[in-house]
Amino acid sequence: MGKKKTLAGALLAVATLTVAGCSGGGTPSAETATAPAEPHEVSGKITVLTHRTDLVQSGAMDAYAAEFKKTYPNVRVKFEGLTDYEGEVKIRMNTDDYGDVLMIPAAVAKNDYPKFFAPLGPTEELTAKYRFSDKTDVGGKVYGIAQFGTANGFVYNKSVWKKAGVTKWPTTPAEFLAGLRAIKSRTDAVPYYTNFKDGWPLVQWGGNIGSVTCDGDAGNKLAGPVSPWKQGGELNVSDTLLHDIVKGGLAEKDPNTTNWEASKGMVAKGEIGAMMLGSWSITQMRDAAEKAGAKPDDIGFMPFPAQKDGKFCATVVSDYQQAVNIHSEHKGAARAWIDWFTEKSGYSAKEGAVPTVKSAAMPDTLKDFVDNDVTFVERSESRTGQVNAIDNAAEIGLNTPDYRQKLVDIARGAQSGSLQEFFADLDKRWDEAAKTAGS
Repeated sequence: MGKKKTLAGALLAVATLTVAGCSGGGTPSAETATAPAEPHEVSGKITVLTHRTDLVQSGAMDAYAAEFKKTYPNVRVKFEGLTDYEGEVKIRMNTDDYGDVLMIPAAVAKNDYPKFFAPLGPTEELTAKYRFSDKTDVGGKVYGIAQFGTANGFVYNKSVWKKAGVTKWPTTPAEFLAGLRAIKSRTDAVPYYTNFKDGWPLVQWGGNIGSVTCDGDAGNKLAGPVSPWKQGGELNVSDTLLHDIVKGGLAEKDPNTTNWEASKGMVAKGEIGAMMLGSWSITQMRDAAEKAGAKPDDIGFMPFPAQKDGKFCATVVSDYQQAVNIHSEHKGAARAWIDWFTEKSGYSAKEGAVPTVKSAAMPDTLKDFVDNDVTFVERSESRTGQVNAIDNAAEIGLNTPDYRQKLVDIARGAQSGSLQEFFADLDKRWDEAAKTAGS
């Protein structure tokens, strides 16, 4: 897997971004996309748009379709893998032609979902079965079902940290920084790697909203003039840590030369100590270790360095959500695919991801979290619409890398200003925007 998959995780680990650009779509429809109880009763050819170009090219998606056809023999599934998924789908959604099934693009405002997607059922009913249902809830109906979820934390090389003398997960930002300093002084590894140039990995830091205070409602609490970067706030804690890592000389020397694909092998070979990413990345790092002749078991995953009542917490957030095009002529077949792919395909387990189905077990990739009683905090997104409206009006971009790239530049002296001034400006813009937006 490459950047296409991880871009999705980066974009969706926080909240759906609202931007202008999707002006087409049909009128709101009350017709629920429902799969018939009898598989032989559903038929048709459906097109599934996906960001997973790697799985389309390798034939893996066709293999899933072949398994699906064993249950739904009268449905034919065709895949379109889109390299620039967000950009291409955003354009296509100004027409009626955007597949039968698609991953909901970040460019679509949550409150506009009924204009583009068929409802999948009552929120109360689907929430009982699936995680992340409130992410696509509009007016008591769900418009998308997550492919899977991801927990937030640091991917790290266990051997590097052990060589540095750090054998326990840091419990505070100060301890984490001390661990990075030990890596710098006792090993040849780059303690932390920002992936600054690719940009999107910096968005992963926003996934910590909820981890710091173990509060699943932390994201919703941004919906107002709440000064999110004030002392002790979730964003203050996580962004301060990123700043201090860079300011302390604990990251790569030149952020402008980072390379995402190369970084996977560097972590695997012990050339990098840690990177902030979602748990979806664990399998990628272990695959990279195998290719490099390194030890896959050296790839670990640690929670954000903060505890509540002596325990770590890790937010669990949705990846892309599959939806049914409101204009599809085969809504039953489209819904059958979504249900089967979510519940029966084994896709989530193969990806080492948090399952959407609540009754399913956590993946082996998160065994360390389970064994060490890390609390999984499913972050509510019931007020995502309001938060996005404030974010857009303030022109900050919680879901874009820009403001954290500026944070990194301030920390390394490439831009003028102090951390305190930067946070004060962000708070001012946020609070001013909240007076008129998001209400």
